[in-house]
Amino acid sequence: MIEFQLDTASGVATYLQLVQQVHQALQLGLLEPGDQLPTAQQVVAKLAINPNTVLKAYRDLEREGLARARPGMGTFIVASPPRTDPAAQARFLNSMSEWLRAARANGLGPDDIEAIYRTAFRSCFAEGVA
Repeated sequence: MIEFQLDTASGVATYLQLVQQVHQALQLGLLEPGDQLPTAQQVVAKLAINPNTVLKAYRDLEREGLARARPGMGTFIVASPPRTDPAAQARFLNSMSEWLRAARANGLGPDDIEAIYRTAFRSCFAEGVA
């Protein structure tokens, strides 16, 4: 089951962060059709957010055709978008994890690392490299 986390400094609406995390988990194969999402109560208890925020995120996922609420049972993933090669994803996840460990070992903090990543990301995609 997915464990939601919030980034209060991101400027992204809370419900949208939940939706994005489900999208990312689906893209990486961490969630698949048939998997249950945490109940609104569980998310509220863990993140201390308004239950309507969770329900709004889940409604968005339903509108996208990715999730479906089953009364009395919970909300379940019913579809996933096409994924890229899982082996390629795993290789790059390992590579990124090594890079992050090296950056931390060299004294870079989370803000430094995020700034470097975002700059490289924007640069790469601005060049049309994808």
